[in-house]
Amino acid sequence: MVRAGHYSTQGCIRIASTTPPGDSAARLGGLFRIGFQPGEEVSARLEAIDRDPAEIDLIINSHFHFDHVGGNALIPNATMLVQRREWDAGMDPDTAARRGFNPRDFDLGHKLRLLDGEHDVFGDGSVVCLPTHGHTPGHQSLRLRLKRGEVVLAADACYFCQTLRERRLPRNMYDREAMLASLDRLEALEKSGARIYFGHDPEFWRSVQAPAAIA
Repeated sequence: MVRAGHYSTQGCIRIASTTPPGDSAARLGGLFRIGFQPGEEVSARLEAIDRDPAEIDLIINSHFHFDHVGGNALIPNATMLVQRREWDAGMDPDTAARRGFNPRDFDLGHKLRLLDGEHDVFGDGSVVCLPTHGHTPGHQSLRLRLKRGEVVLAADACYFCQTLRERRLPRNMYDREAMLASLDRLEALEKSGARIYFGHDPEFWRSVQAPAAIA
C-alpha cells in the first residue's frame, strides 16, 4: 500500500513501506491472511499518480519485515536508505531468521545508503530519518515537514494509537526497552505538534484520505 510520497526538486522518493508483490505473498500465504488485490502493488499505485516506478530515486525502508520491503523489487533503480543496524541484522543468517527477515525481499542489488542514526535526507529538514529501534534492531521512522505541519510515519515503532497512549507493546519485538524509548520519542514529537501516523491502526487509517490528508 502506498501510504505517503514526497517530491522535491532533488528527486522523487518512496517512503515507509512497500506491499509484497506476488513472490512474497505466495511465500507467506500459509502464515498470514493477506488482503491484496491487483492494482494495489506499489508500482501500480505510483503509476496511478503519474509516477514511473523506474524513475524513483530513493526508497526509505523502516525495517526489513516483508510487509515493508516486499515491493522493493518493483522500484528497481532507486537507492535504498536503511539504518546500518538493520542491514547488518538482515545480512546475518541467524539474526535474519530470528527476526523474520528474508533477503529475497531486500537484498536485490539496489544502491545502498546505510545510516548511522538520524539522517536529514535532503539537508533541509523536510525529510528526516529517525532511529526508533526496538521492533527490530535498526527500525526507523520518518519525520516529514509539510505545508500543514509536521507528520511522523511511525511504521512499526508504534502499531496503534493505543500503543502510544497505554504503552501496550506487541508480543514479539527485538528489544522491549528500546521500543519503549522509541515510544517516548514519538510522544515528545507529538507534544511538539507533529501528527503521528500509526503503522497498523485500521481506525486511524480510515480517518486518512490519501494523498490529500498527508500532502
